[in-house]
Amino acid sequence: MMSTARPADSGLAGPGDLDRYPYAESHGRDRVIPPVWDGPDQDLGRVGRRAAGSRGRGLHGQLVQQLGQMIVSGDLGADRPLVPEEIGQRFEVSRTVVRESLRVLEAKGLVSARPNVGTRVRPVSDWNLLDPDIIEWRAFGPQRDDQRRELGELRWMIEPLAARLAAGHGREEVQQRLADMVEIMGHALTQGDMLTFSRADAEFHSLLIQVAGNRMLEHLSGIVSAALQVSGGPGSGCDRPSESSLVHHSRVVDALAAGDGAGAEAAMRQLLTVHPEVERVVPAPREH
Repeated sequence: MMSTARPADSGLAGPGDLDRYPYAESHGRDRVIPPVWDGPDQDLGRVGRRAAGSRGRGLHGQLVQQLGQMIVSGDLGADRPLVPEEIGQRFEVSRTVVRESLRVLEAKGLVSARPNVGTRVRPVSDWNLLDPDIIEWRAFGPQRDDQRRELGELRWMIEPLAARLAAGHGREEVQQRLADMVEIMGHALTQGDMLTFSRADAEFHSLLIQVAGNRMLEHLSGIVSAALQVSGGPGSGCDRPSESSLVHHSRVVDALAAGDGAGAEAAMRQLLTVHPEVERVVPAPREH
């Protein structure tokens, strides 16, 4: 079982580097006792617990989370070698767990494995920045501000267009489902149930993109879901329930029912700018 790292003469990481990232608790026989956080950056400690705790994937998933967080945070910089044997020894996991974890990270563009070179961390330009895990790791790491801004800008481009396209599809069962989500959100807001509100909100936005009739847009629905799960920042758009937010959701539904593409697009833009931090959500001209 994975446990607190042993001291080792390793080129992978120095004392307190790998060891300082706490693990999530998993259920059953694979339950892992997290190492004590003693690093200098208390915020990164909270990040590790929050991100890893959102998944119950056992040892393999925990190792993916730990290494992924460390790469994205910059603790394991570009071109840093990752030696499987040293990872296995430091985290007390089998070669199979290490191998499969590195394969997952390679699929995300975080590392590359080459004959006679080994496994190394890849530069940010090679990462799959649309991967939901990388979105989460960036959002709760040192790049949190950039991630939330970029997500807000991307949603500003995607969702109003999706709303316009969805208005032309007139599927009554979908419109009813969207209306149901708004009703659930309204009830949750009254009850102060923010978890139910956020879940209904996420389904609303994901469903809207899926019914836009554009398969490429549909593949981006996961990005919106990931953005909505990133709480505590303005880039999430609807992560702070309010009466104003609820009104704009309803206006989107009404415009869809009327087949009003322009109205649906306008209502979605208003929905994405209902917070005081609007200047950080709506793309602004950048200085070059």
